[in-house]
Amino acid sequence: MKKLAILFIAVIIVGHAFAQKIDYKNNVINVDGKDLARVNKIKTNFGLTSNFELYSLSGKKLIIAVLATDFVPPHGDNSFFYYRFTFLTANQVAVFPISRLGAEKSFAKLIGGANIIANDDLDAGKVTEFIAYKSMNPPIAADYTVVGRDRGWPIVMKEDKSIEQNEKLIGRFKDVSANTDVDSYDFSLPNGLTVVKISFTGGNNAQNFEVYTVKDNQRRVVPIPTKDKVIMASTPADRNEIALGRILKWMVSKDYL
Repeated sequence: MKKLAILFIAVIIVGHAFAQKIDYKNNVINVDGKDLARVNKIKTNFGLTSNFELYSLSGKKLIIAVLATDFVPPHGDNSFFYYRFTFLTANQVAVFPISRLGAEKSFAKLIGGANIIANDDLDAGKVTEFIAYKSMNPPIAADYTVVGRDRGWPIVMKEDKSIEQNEKLIGRFKDVSANTDVDSYDFSLPNGLTVVKISFTGGNNAQNFEVYTVKDNQRRVVPIPTKDKVIMASTPADRNEIALGRILKWMVSKDYL
């Protein structure tokens, strides 16, 4: 019993030895009673969000942390932002999560506990360890923005599988049919991002089509307005050009292309 008590006391002592007290006041990060670095907050988006700069006590800029809007947050989790950290004097870049509530204090606490500053500068080796343990590699957000143009013009499919409106490239299509009974096509934006997948039967006489829209992750069956007039190129773009032309009108009206 005595040995267990001694071991318990030893664990407490070791715990206190390694615990750090991190304070943040008046833009200064303080660790265990010693000032570590200064934070400069730069308001963005009309003050709704902020970027941060970290300076050494002597005034050298060490880190720039910028809100990274090009990454997808975890599904249903709005508790944090992704920030891209540039470690200026260590020549390294990484992405870290920062709490949405109290982002400035969250940034200060993260840096205070990182143990990456020594002799008033970044320690490159410690920065590498910090990135390895704490950084994240989130998926990039897909940009589904359609091409701006006058939508009053006809939609034209071309032999090279491009789609134009008002003489602007608005997308491309690809025949991905796996058998002769069902026709299947993928549609993409000019940047190559697939936005719609469709399939139908009946060729140019198809009455409806099954569609999967990627950006909103929806699958449904849509009737084809068979009386719609389709502008055809001088050289047929596809064996199902009439049906595809009608389907394209629906896609454009729904802002998928």
